[in-house]
Amino acid sequence: MVDEPVGVGDGIGDSTGTRNSVTGGRLEALEKLLAEQRGEIARYAAEHSVPVREPPDGPCGPPPPGLPPVPPAPDLLDALPIAVMVVLPVFDERGEVRDFCYVGQNAATLERSARDIPAGTLPPWSGSVPLFERFPNMADTPIPRLLAEALRTGRTQGPEMAEWSLSGPDGRVVRMSSEVRATPCHGLLLLTWEGEQETRTAQAAQRLVRVCWAEWNLGDGTVEPSSALRDVLGLSASQPVPDLLGLARMVAPVSLVPLYEVIYDVLLRKRVAECDLHLVRPSERIVRFVAEPVRPEHGPVWTVRAVLHDVTDDRYSRARAEQAVREARAQRQRADAIAEVAERLRDAVLPRFPAELARHGIEAAAVYRPEARAARVGGDWYKARVLPSGQVLIALGDARGHGLDAVTLMAKLRSALAGLAFTGELVEALTGWLNMVACDDGQESTATAVIGRYHPDQGLLRWTCAGHPLPILLRERRARLLDPPQGGPGPPLGVLPGEKYAAAEILLYPGDVVLLYSDGLIERRGSDLDQDCSRLLQAADSCARGGIPPGDQALDAYVQALVHQLTGPRPEDDATVLAIRVTDGDIGGW
Repeated sequence: MVDEPVGVGDGIGDSTGTRNSVTGGRLEALEKLLAEQRGEIARYAAEHSVPVREPPDGPCGPPPPGLPPVPPAPDLLDALPIAVMVVLPVFDERGEVRDFCYVGQNAATLERSARDIPAGTLPPWSGSVPLFERFPNMADTPIPRLLAEALRTGRTQGPEMAEWSLSGPDGRVVRMSSEVRATPCHGLLLLTWEGEQETRTAQAAQRLVRVCWAEWNLGDGTVEPSSALRDVLGLSASQPVPDLLGLARMVAPVSLVPLYEVIYDVLLRKRVAECDLHLVRPSERIVRFVAEPVRPEHGPVWTVRAVLHDVTDDRYSRARAEQAVREARAQRQRADAIAEVAERLRDAVLPRFPAELARHGIEAAAVYRPEARAARVGGDWYKARVLPSGQVLIALGDARGHGLDAVTLMAKLRSALAGLAFTGELVEALTGWLNMVACDDGQESTATAVIGRYHPDQGLLRWTCAGHPLPILLRERRARLLDPPQGGPGPPLGVLPGEKYAAAEILLYPGDVVLLYSDGLIERRGSDLDQDCSRLLQAADSCARGGIPPGDQALDAYVQALVHQLTGPRPEDDATVLAIRVTDGDIGGW
């Protein structure tokens, strides 16, 4: 008994010699399997064979009594299931063929004409008419040549495809298509028409989708292939169709075990099996091999019938798609890792408002809403802290871009501002120094910012603007933009080295709220800045219509409602708002 397929060719060696040895072992196993199956077939044939005996009175014995006479030729023609036209060659004085006359047909011809040719297309048939006068377009087909060659050689010519057309009475063109043979018969020619539409369609289907089939007869070693087998296997017309062992020699070593398992399942388990075959000879390609057993009832599998489909393009496309998915997944993982690092860095550097703000008459709340798309952490940052002088530093900025680079620049600017603010210099000087830090960081290190210092003893806020949206003052439930510094806002940080920035001043009263925000809160694709600002002011008024109770939590709820109203659940960009409210300890809210 043949070994189970799991024991064939375990492992692949590292050296060429080892690989050749493994391949040879697998081929030997397949050859052994096929040989044993041929032995089974031979034993079955011997057990069920019946000897041929010659009757004593000759091959057919004595003729039966009352044998009817041979029917006339027309009756014989009518008995044929294919269309037959009887053609008479017409010769000239020199004995050369001058024309062919259509002189008769069988019943199958009349049935086909009635089915395929509309009534009124052809004139009534007189019993003898020149063939190419009745069917003019037939003259441009292989039929004249087939008739002439059959007459000259005395042998059947064809089959060949013949296509021509007839013009119907309603202007419709009728297409005729058949395989044609011309056969000489006692001075006449029989033109036979065989409808091969199904065969031609099958051949076209094989060609279009690169599929074929074959039957390997293990009893006599023959192979019955379809017309496309050589094309699917990459063989030329002169190369022989391989038997199953020859097919195994065409595949890569990796396909030998699957092929063996399929043949094993078909021959011994008598079931349908399939696998992919990686062909390496005569050219590289991938063929899907689906096989089934063919056998007599209660007998061994005699024939392996298989469908082969060239799936090279499909498998390569699938491999490219899977590679693209793997690369996209890896990029997503890298992006997620960068986003996680950026998010943790943001959490590390963004402030938690110190309790001492309240002792200096300030309540603070901030909301950061990242862009809805994944792994797109931006460079928004803010700061609110009490300086040693008792003044309060207030700032909000937006570093250019997204991802780790933006977060890194954000952290650098925020940390630099925290250190510079301890010098006690005016905010315009702080902004100029911060611009120098951004310029030294590189051409792509740009950012916008609003930087302010609140003087609690005077109720005065002094602030600068570096290419950033202007702050909003919310007073008595009405919102307005703060007037910009003299000369207008300065350029973004990191653009012009040595730039001088001017400061604006405003007196704040208890209950006043100053809103600093990033442009992601208001900017929308296709809108203009005036519309964006108007929408922001309306939202600020609307959210404050019922008043903002005292306390950081109420201020935070107000900012949350404002951001949600302006950005919705999926912001198109990072949106950050920092709200500062002035208190005096006696105010209980609006």
